[in-house]
Amino acid sequence: MPIYAYRGITKEGKKVKGIRDADSIRLLKQALQKEGIYITEILEEAKIDEISKKEVDLKRIFRRIGGVDIALVTRQLATLLKAGIPLVEALSAIIEQVDNPELKTVLTKVKERVNEGSSLADALSNHPKYFSELYVNMVNAGEQSGTLEGVLERLAYFLESQSALKNKVISALAYPVFMAIVGSIIVWIMLVVVVPKVTRIFETFGRELPWYTRLLITTSNFLKDYWWLVLLIIVLMIFGFSYWKKTPKGRVIWDRFKLKMPIFGPIIRMIAISRFAKTLSTLLSSGVPIMKAMDITKKVLINVELERVVEEARMSVREGESIAEPLKRSGKFDPIVVRMIAIGERSGQLEEMLENVANAYESQVEAKISTLTSLLEPIMIVLMGGVVGAITFSILSPLLQMNQFVQ
Repeated sequence: MPIYAYRGITKEGKKVKGIRDADSIRLLKQALQKEGIYITEILEEAKIDEISKKEVDLKRIFRRIGGVDIALVTRQLATLLKAGIPLVEALSAIIEQVDNPELKTVLTKVKERVNEGSSLADALSNHPKYFSELYVNMVNAGEQSGTLEGVLERLAYFLESQSALKNKVISALAYPVFMAIVGSIIVWIMLVVVVPKVTRIFETFGRELPWYTRLLITTSNFLKDYWWLVLLIIVLMIFGFSYWKKTPKGRVIWDRFKLKMPIFGPIIRMIAISRFAKTLSTLLSSGVPIMKAMDITKKVLINVELERVVEEARMSVREGESIAEPLKRSGKFDPIVVRMIAIGERSGQLEEMLENVANAYESQVEAKISTLTSLLEPIMIVLMGGVVGAITFSILSPLLQMNQFVQ
């Protein structure tokens, strides 16, 4: 069934647009007319991308499909299926109320594949940009076991918790980063604009300036004359670092360094362990085989060093060994985490133990980030005040000496 994008006008004169699937343009027009919409333009799926290249839709730019959007759709689908509504009708109901045009298009294509006889997992797998391997495998396990509604509920909870944790980290670091940017701009303006004007008076001083004042003037003159070179070096360093970080060797070194960083390292490791436990628990609870579940979990850690540890654990499980033992040997997982996983394996409650680990570590991460934020704010203020104070002292000190000399 083809997919069409349409634009029209309601009886009240309001402009509307949307995406619908229909057997033909004629049937689409008839369906929309029954809803009180008079068509002004219809585009077939093949032409939608061509038009979108010519017309920049700001709504589409600023409303990308995020984890929260996918989580909301997943929860809505679980609710509708639990109420006994057939899958195709449930997808149609969700499509009608989705505002994001990009998500509406994706869901329409998924519904079309399901309507043709494809499984939901297969239909979702055609859109890996929006539905991860974890998502597809969980849906597949739910369809095969006949527990799709429950799997979707667990999946929605998982996506919501991961998005919440990510937002907490971003929110906690937003203010310190903002302060650092504002502070750098203020110092730059002082050195390039203020300092040259004030230090002109030193040309008639007739005495040797203190070393720190000479250093300030030299720095100011360099930034004033070669500001473009400084910006170029900064940009090249950023691009160079980004390129190096993506190389196999660079990624390994950088990921190891992140885990060993003095303040942020423990937090990064705790976030990774929480993600490992939450993901593996969700997959196992949904009926995904343990080997496949560990392979998927390995990919969501986003750290080569920890991925290697999980891969070693996966190979050990294949050879009949427990999960806990290789994690313990690696030294990357806390002893309490290893012990809880070992108890879960022996008692047959591995999913529950992993869920407990994830919840505990999420709470610890939130507490540590809150503490770190409360410390970073005064540190940033002191640093900014120190730099501005040093610049002010370097300017005022020679002026005070000149005043004493005149007296």
